[in-house]
Amino acid sequence: MGRRAIIFHGTNGNPNICWYPWLAGRLAARGYAVEVPHHPGINVEPIDTFLPKVLDGHRFDEDTVVVGHSGGAALLLALLERLDVTVAQAVLVAGYCTPPNTSSEPVLKQDYDWTAIRAHVRDLYFINSRDDPYGCDDRQGRAMFERLGGTQIVRDDGHFGDYDQPYESFDLLDRLIP
Repeated sequence: MGRRAIIFHGTNGNPNICWYPWLAGRLAARGYAVEVPHHPGINVEPIDTFLPKVLDGHRFDEDTVVVGHSGGAALLLALLERLDVTVAQAVLVAGYCTPPNTSSEPVLKQDYDWTAIRAHVRDLYFINSRDDPYGCDDRQGRAMFERLGGTQIVRDDGHFGDYDQPYESFDLLDRLIP
């Protein structure tokens, strides 16, 4: 079947910004079948109606790596909770599990089945910044890490890409994904 990687952009994002095209190219060069889908409904549509569309639109198996940035990372929590397989790896970049600021966060669930999430991923990473301008910071990463284990990486690097933070490449991600 082969290795597959799916990179989920953040709120109001698209597949052509930040480090997404760069990482897709790096992974494809290593033999991954890479998807960088455009999901404009991320963190706009309520998770209960949005998640089934994402699950139906992609295939997940034990060789799948999922990467999510910001709202896309928050999406991964609900996604992993509902999968019926255990994926190889999940990397949540600037992720969060509770409202990080005063904005509406329809991508979040009221509560999570943390045991189910943990059961559906072998290798789990949380990458957050202490200085994230949206509150998707190291405390959010720590809250997920404490419930799920895995590896937490803390940097001082903003939101790892934003409209005012060019972030064309992300060497750390390239090193973390085998």
